[in-house]
Amino acid sequence: MFIVQIAPECAPVVKAGGLGDVVFGLSRELEIRGNDVEIILPKYDNLRSDKIWGMTVTYQDLWVPWYNGAVHCTVFFGFVSGRKCFFIEPHSQDNFFNRNTVYGCHDDVKRFVFFSKAALEFLFVTGKRPDIIHCHDWQTAIVPVLLSEIYRFHGMHHQRVCFTVHNFKHQRVTGAEILTATGLGRPDYYFRYEQMRDNFNPNALNLMKSGIVYSNFVTTVSPHHAHEALHCDQSFGLGHTLHAFRDKFGGILNGVDYDVWNPAIDHFIPANYDSSSIDKKYISKESLRDRFLLRKDYKPIIAYVGRLDDQKGINLITHAIHYTLRLGGQFVLLGAASNQGIHNHFMHQKRMLNDNPDCHIEIGFNEELSHLIYAGADMMIVPSLFEPCGLAQLIALKYGTVPVVRSVGGLADTVFDKDYGSTDWEHRNGFVFNNADYQGVESALARAISLWYSYPDDFRSLIIHGMNCDYSWNNPGHHYLNVYNLIKDK
Repeated sequence: MFIVQIAPECAPVVKAGGLGDVVFGLSRELEIRGNDVEIILPKYDNLRSDKIWGMTVTYQDLWVPWYNGAVHCTVFFGFVSGRKCFFIEPHSQDNFFNRNTVYGCHDDVKRFVFFSKAALEFLFVTGKRPDIIHCHDWQTAIVPVLLSEIYRFHGMHHQRVCFTVHNFKHQRVTGAEILTATGLGRPDYYFRYEQMRDNFNPNALNLMKSGIVYSNFVTTVSPHHAHEALHCDQSFGLGHTLHAFRDKFGGILNGVDYDVWNPAIDHFIPANYDSSSIDKKYISKESLRDRFLLRKDYKPIIAYVGRLDDQKGINLITHAIHYTLRLGGQFVLLGAASNQGIHNHFMHQKRMLNDNPDCHIEIGFNEELSHLIYAGADMMIVPSLFEPCGLAQLIALKYGTVPVVRSVGGLADTVFDKDYGSTDWEHRNGFVFNNADYQGVESALARAISLWYSYPDDFRSLIIHGMNCDYSWNNPGHHYLNVYNLIKDK
């Protein structure tokens, strides 16, 4: 099968979050299974060029229709860790991708709508006719609209689109200008409720909704989150749209690339280990204490690694820090804040706890350092308010770091409580709480820390259970191929 991924990110060459890991990991798994996969990305000026092999111009004169004219683009080709990637560089006074950033510009909608149009134009003029076009989040949600309303009338009528929603919170509401820019026109048609119109603003178009309406199948990144999006408030206003198209909507759990996140081969940690040699894990624990000047004592280390964002439960993370210290544990945090207010909050915590020998707060993100934390910590706290899939708990399990999580989204699909889980003992791998409040955090942390101190053999069993879990891309790859085959034959 010929599959093209159109995406704003692909690790490790451009990564702002988990979406980049998904695009790379899924593409790799699909190729292992014998499929031909190509990835189309914007050519940002801050690409990790050291991660691209053999970058060369592959198409010199791509003219992308835009407003009443056309924008000249150059398309480059290169291999990213073995994946075939095309990079589109527009030559325009808008300077779409020469901003030294991936997201966060005032015209992000315009930037990524143009990229989506350019990606389809590239497929059209080069005669590439993939069986499946897989696009991701609001940034490429207009792809199925353009395919259905324009390109299928010009020879691209057999292509099918799978659209994956990584985060329903970010939908991008915009105006009629994108209809003019892309050549869609007909605002009276697209501003209908059953088309692209936002569910709550009759004067706006919703890009994510457009992707849901026009694609052949819609996935989100875990089965539990798909249920939440349909039946709870996790769709952020798109519940009615999802219900209308529920026959083509489902959840597929993300995977982890075990070539990158695997303590048995990880070159960022001082000693490699697996479930049969977990005593070597404690070499990383001592190295972590050395790195952060933590007290060397018989104490568990609880960690948080990830974005510092309202979604992640800022007040619950803060409470976990202080509650851990109160219970005699140590706490390590590594994360970059999503806004200045959150940054200031954790800088205040850092200053307040600066002299505490049992705590270290590292503001910013360092992926190499995160490997050492995953390996050196005993537990990983993930108290998210909502979590479509979650990567931290999946990595933690592989590294024998017992997750303490809130039962939401993908966390509920992957972490099963030691005391109250409905699964067999061999499949219980962490601690879970339900309510997003201090009592929930305290209950789960207290049980985890108490087990570590009082019943080390049982805690060791949890470590082994977690390390034996398979959250690679093997199962997700199989499920995505089932989706592709389902829509390809329609």
